Parts: sequence; structure tokens; C-alpha cells
Amino acid sequence: MTENTPFLDTLFLLRKEECITVFSNIQKISEKEEQDAADYFESEFEKERLEFLTDHLEYDKEAAVWAAKVLYYAAQLYLIRENTAKDLDQFIPEFRGMKNSEALLSADLSLRFLPQIIVVLQNLDPDDPLIKKLESILLQFHYSGVGYDLDLENMNWQEELKEPTYRKLYLERIVEKRAQRLAEIPFINKLLVAEFGLHKDGFWRELKIINEEENK
Repeated sequence: MTENTPFLDTLFLLRKEECITVFSNIQKISEKEEQDAADYFESEFEKERLEFLTDHLEYDKEAAVWAAKVLYYAAQLYLIRENTAKDLDQFIPEFRGMKNSEALLSADLSLRFLPQIIVVLQNLDPDDPLIKKLESILLQFHYSGVGYDLDLENMNWQEELKEPTYRKLYLERIVEKRAQRLAEIPFINKLLVAEFGLHKDGFWRELKIINEEENK
């Protein structure tokens, strides 16, 4: 990213420094900025894919750019709210692409920061309609929301976690975030305990082992 713009600066600072700059007004994102963001996230995806231990998951440009725009506008709307309520659907649109593992992981490059923005918005105004809109996105891209309180109890986890690499990354993030509520869902709990093996207490001593029969 060679050109400084509010959009690109926001993305870069969040990913590199986990901080954010709120600008005085919301500027339209140009096609050039979108392409620069797409190129940047492709390089970031390739770096993270080295940790996936697989080469069959490809970067999803559409998902990455959409998520970057959602994150940017969510951050800017924290303070800039005058005459914006009617335009929330324009600022924070639904994802129209195919929601597969590649899209979920590409979008996560930005959406992993969304829970922090939601918490800040809740502290400012818990009834803000923007919060529900962002939570709706996290329900669809819940890998990015691990650790945030989402209602995922009725999820078809066998279907959601059928892709082996995505499943591995999802379990790792649950452990990293100590997402107790997710970890005690019987299907996920079984996967975690199998991964830990005899070393469960070394990974997560406090984690309960859930008996599926007791939960029926």
C-alpha cells in the first residue's frame, strides 16, 4: 500500500498496530483503493497460509475487500453518525459471494477486529442499530467472532466444520480465545478432547468434558 488514504490507513493500522484513526468525515472508497486493499490482503493471506499447512485454500478477493469495507465503515461510524442511520445498508451491505472456507478465512483478515468495534459501540450506545447489523455479519462469519458472545447453539457444526483446515483453525482459535461456550458444545468438545489427547490439562485444564448422552 503505497498511497495514504483513510481507507488504507485504517486497514494497515488495525492489522499492524491494532489501533485506529477516526477521520472527520466518511469518504467514498475508490476502485483504486479497493484494488490496493485486495493486493495487500492477498499478500497477508499468503503469509497466514504458511501456517495453514495446506495449499488448496485460495484467496477470495471479493470476500476480503467486502470485509475490509465493512470494518472501515464500522470504525468510522463509531463517531461519525450524523445523517447516517438511513444509509447503514449502504455502508454495511450483506455479503453476496459464496460463503465457503476460502471466503471465511479471507474475510477474517479484517472481520477478526469487528468484535472489538462492537464492544466500543455497545459502551457508547447499547441500542445503536449498527450493533445488530454487525452482529448479524459475525453470525455468518462466526470464525471471526470466536470469543464474542454469539448464539450459535443451533448451528449444524458437522456441516460448518467439514473442511479439515478450516476446522483445525477454528478449534485453535477457540483454545486461543478460551471460548468456553463454544468449547462446551458437544460436537466441538469432542473434537477438542480428541485433539488434546492425554495432554488435555496442559492445553486447557478448566475445560469440561461433555457427555453427549447427558445433553440429550
